[in-house]
Amino acid sequence: MSELDLRLSAATAQDTGSFRLMELPPELCQMIESASEKRPRRTVTPSLFIKGHPTEDAVLCTSEKTYAIRSVVLSNTVLVVTPSRSDPDGTVHIRDQLHEILELVPVVPKLHKLSILLRDMEYDEGDEDRQATMPKYSYEQARSEIQASEAEFCRGLKERRILVLEGQLRPIAPAHLSTILELLLNYLVSLSLPHQAAAVEELVSVLADEHEIPRAVSNQVISWFGDVKEGLWKMDADMVIRELGVGILRHHKHNPIFEHEFLKKWKNVVGDTLESSVKLSLLSGNYLRNLSSIGEEATLTYYPSSALPVDPAARFVELFLTRQRWKNEEIEHFLLDIAVNSKERDKLLLKHARALTDAEGVWYTARVSYNS
Repeated sequence: MSELDLRLSAATAQDTGSFRLMELPPELCQMIESASEKRPRRTVTPSLFIKGHPTEDAVLCTSEKTYAIRSVVLSNTVLVVTPSRSDPDGTVHIRDQLHEILELVPVVPKLHKLSILLRDMEYDEGDEDRQATMPKYSYEQARSEIQASEAEFCRGLKERRILVLEGQLRPIAPAHLSTILELLLNYLVSLSLPHQAAAVEELVSVLADEHEIPRAVSNQVISWFGDVKEGLWKMDADMVIRELGVGILRHHKHNPIFEHEFLKKWKNVVGDTLESSVKLSLLSGNYLRNLSSIGEEATLTYYPSSALPVDPAARFVELFLTRQRWKNEEIEHFLLDIAVNSKERDKLLLKHARALTDAEGVWYTARVSYNS
């Protein structure tokens, strides 16, 4: 083993605090190593971005994932050294001393800010007169500020039903979205277009000509609810059925609706072709099913997970104030948007809830007592 002469650098004072040591998870190491290999056909170079407002904890984003950056204190000091210019083979200079390492941990993208930033910017039918005075928030501005990877950001816009119109973000009004979806289903039948291969241009044109729905709007709505390839729309029937069901449920946040009555309305909206695919499981995470103690029929109440607090501790407080105990298969749907995966979800349940098992299965109750 060769010996090196270790010396303090003249630049040590000014370099102190300039270096950070980051530990990369295996998937990031593999991505960087693959990019460094010489591949003539490679056209896309992976990029890493650190995002965060001064009031936020920074995150690191790849094209696909978001990672929290956490500081971990080291038990031993790590020295940052560089070879001496005059004697590179025998002398190294100490540039800095590190007492911590930065750790990357996968996290859920922070897309919840969109609902706050886009308040009062909703797109609705006939709102052209409001556009001049309406506040604006551009796609590019959001992409640079929202702590999410490019793929997560695009997926978030789709899941939150946010249009991009002339470079500006506009959440579509839920009632208007339901109207467009109902029109699409009606025209699929009247124009004899197959659900798995409907001509997009034909649908977009008829919506524009007969209902004055801008082509930019209908094109995006169609892309949200299926795949478009070579001008043909392969509709995701479950997604359309789910959205229309949620649209009906929204009117029953404070006045529960009988389950049979809701199902009847839902099937009537989706039409004869799709009514056989209607099932409550499609709406998991958006409703509460209430059973009467006197044996009456169950009722449904609109209760969307998207309206619950993002902070896990606050989320569990809200859940257990709503119900003292939850079935395992019910509560898990209200945790999907705050947990990276099922393993992380189970950790949250272990931390904030207590599991009980009886003849009906696994139930969760609060670890602490909450006063409703």
